[in-house]
Amino acid sequence: MSIKIGDIIPDGTLHYVPFDPNEDITACPRPIPYKIHEKLKGKKAVIFAIPGPFTPACSETHVPGFISAHDALKAKGVSDVICISVMDGFVMNAFAKAYKAGDKVIMAGDGSALFSSALGLTQDLTNNGMGIRSKRFAIVIDDLVIKYIGVEKAPGVTSSGAEAVLAKL
Repeated sequence: MSIKIGDIIPDGTLHYVPFDPNEDITACPRPIPYKIHEKLKGKKAVIFAIPGPFTPACSETHVPGFISAHDALKAKGVSDVICISVMDGFVMNAFAKAYKAGDKVIMAGDGSALFSSALGLTQDLTNNGMGIRSKRFAIVIDDLVIKYIGVEKAPGVTSSGAEAVLAKL
């Protein structure tokens, strides 16, 4: 079952490392929980998912697009932008540092795909050597209510990209 506009976003716990501008890229801090309902209640937020950090579309287009759109998203009332991947919080922290996400995008791991599964937005990439991953998508929520869902039907970044999300805000 897939989520739809008007639904309450499922609750879930992701794992992330809060941004620290003084942290070396080789530092290995422990990820902490990011509880969806607790963190996003009463806020307008964007959650977008990448099938894998350090993969072409994720690294070249999807994530850089949201980092670049930070100010425009804030101007439209978005308080939090969260990038998720079926990956652990350690890898997502390294990805955030490598792509200089800073405090513009929270890079959070959905290590066991529990949240992505609750959304109904997983895909099996076993034949590509990646196992179960999230689909490439973007969701806009306002006080936990889903207002927009853009799920990619083919490779590339269109309906889940920052431009598509900005057009729906």
